Amino acid sequence: MSINLIHAIQSALTDEVVGQLGARIGLPAEAARSVMSTAAPALLAGLMQKAATLEGARSLFATVVSPDVNARIAEQLPHLTGSTGGVSELEGAGCGLLERSLDRRAESLSDEVAAQTGVPAHATHAITGIVGATMLGVLKQHLLKSQGNVGQLPALLSHQMPLIAPHLNDRLLAALGLGSVGAFAGSVLAQLKAVSAHIEQPTPAAKPAPEVTAAVQVPADAVVGEKRRSHAWLWWPLLAIIAAAMALVYLFPSGFPRGQWGGGAAAGADAEHRGAAQTASAPVAASGELTAVAASSDAAASTASGAVAALDAASSAAGASASAAGSASTSGVSAASAASATSATSAARQPGVAGAATKESQLAFTVGESGKPTLTATVGSEAEKTELVDELTKRLGQYNYAANIAVDPATKPAGWLPRLDGLVPLMSVPGAELRVDGTHVELSGAAANAKLGWLNTLKSLFGAPYEIGTFDADSAVQQATANFRSAIKALLAPGATCAAADVAKVLNLQVINFTSASAHVPTSAAEDLNQSARVLNACARNGRAAKLEVAGYSDNVGGEQANLQLSKQRAEAVRTYLVKTGAPVDSLSAQGYGQARPIQTNDTASGRFANRRIEFVTQQ
Repeated sequence: MSINLIHAIQSALTDEVVGQLGARIGLPAEAARSVMSTAAPALLAGLMQKAATLEGARSLFATVVSPDVNARIAEQLPHLTGSTGGVSELEGAGCGLLERSLDRRAESLSDEVAAQTGVPAHATHAITGIVGATMLGVLKQHLLKSQGNVGQLPALLSHQMPLIAPHLNDRLLAALGLGSVGAFAGSVLAQLKAVSAHIEQPTPAAKPAPEVTAAVQVPADAVVGEKRRSHAWLWWPLLAIIAAAMALVYLFPSGFPRGQWGGGAAAGADAEHRGAAQTASAPVAASGELTAVAASSDAAASTASGAVAALDAASSAAGASASAAGSASTSGVSAASAASATSATSAARQPGVAGAATKESQLAFTVGESGKPTLTATVGSEAEKTELVDELTKRLGQYNYAANIAVDPATKPAGWLPRLDGLVPLMSVPGAELRVDGTHVELSGAAANAKLGWLNTLKSLFGAPYEIGTFDADSAVQQATANFRSAIKALLAPGATCAAADVAKVLNLQVINFTSASAHVPTSAAEDLNQSARVLNACARNGRAAKLEVAGYSDNVGGEQANLQLSKQRAEAVRTYLVKTGAPVDSLSAQGYGQARPIQTNDTASGRFANRRIEFVTQQ
């Protein structure tokens, strides 16, 4: 990920920019260029010295990727230097960033630059600040494009030494507190190399740390086609376990003391899905409501590999429960033992709480156009919350992010927390969205842009058994349609149930994909709604009419009142269509609820897709 920073800075500070800048501060273009040529190498030397220690490298990286650094400065300089106000803003921002990056005020260098170039100090101070802002902006842009992390920053800076060495002198380095050129050059490269080698870099989780391993359940079907191995060796450990259990029963004939032992659900038995609907194992399952999604077509900008929040429930209706009962081992590690390890870790973290680790930890963030991320997270302990806040503050700055972090003692350890270093650069990409739910990672917005390569980067960062994917609304609709059509057949069969809860459960598997800002029922939903009307009509003819409310919901994009009105119009449109197609008029009512009752976070595309929904609700 090497880059010639001197050349990149010169390319950004074009003749047009230098001319405009000189005119604003009363300098000939040649004098302004002379200041730049003197200040830039010295500033790079200062950055190198800062990155030559572990804490310095981390602090510098946090500054570079923070929202205060403008990654698009190279293209914006012609506009920014076109006015006196723009130049003043650039100067102030650059000087502030340099003070954070160099641990000293920019005047210490600009005064020496003035002495060596003969340019007035006020002008050299302004240009030094602008060069600093440009340098950090160019560096940030390169780090974002190459998905660079803190461990790569010292190596990148060390590559600049041959470029800057001919332009350095003892007086410039002394102004930065770096000593002589000889002493600096003789020590800084070795220090940068050592720091780069010692900083923990994101690596695939093929050999995870023990605490991370304990935090994840290994999917039962993670390895396909593995040759069947003999399990004869399991008998002796099994007999030993049985003997130990009998001994414990003898010691505690009335049962174990309450709260002393924690247990976790076996892998494959977890009925909780990350979807916009609850799991339906069959059309006639126990009562509970699923969700039909009313998604706008503008959600289809991102791509998906299957982590669609609105559709996980449909998998059981299509028979996924059968496949979940398959092989119980992956690469020699049993799913049950992984679940047990997770439970044990949670029980240790929350003593006295039986079965504490039952919920998945979560992290979601969306990055605004200014580059400032907004995060929501759920972790299992105050210690994890403190660690998360401390890491975010250290890398982004106290005021450069917004976070809402909840602590739930029933939450499993956050396996993504040790990988936060690799996520920080993504937190500065405008428009990026990410959601981690247990071992499922979903990218959307700018993070799903294939050209930026974040999908492969995060696959490498997280490794197995994490599932990394991007969101695609079209794939979500296709999957939901297939699952709905499989499930609806049971309700159309002779003797099928007409219990309102069972009917609602199946109807909520369908997706009504409204176009943006429209309440017109799309043609793509016609066939599924026709089948829904047939079921409602058949139940009514048999004297068992299912009374349902058609409820409309929206995401949080747009005005609250506008969303409320649109959600009501969509609910009424679906009810009208069903009645026209044969559903009894008195069996359906319609109501809109706007952005109330979100079932997923609105921080990601799939979450907003899930929240824009039509939901069938049972009525008395």
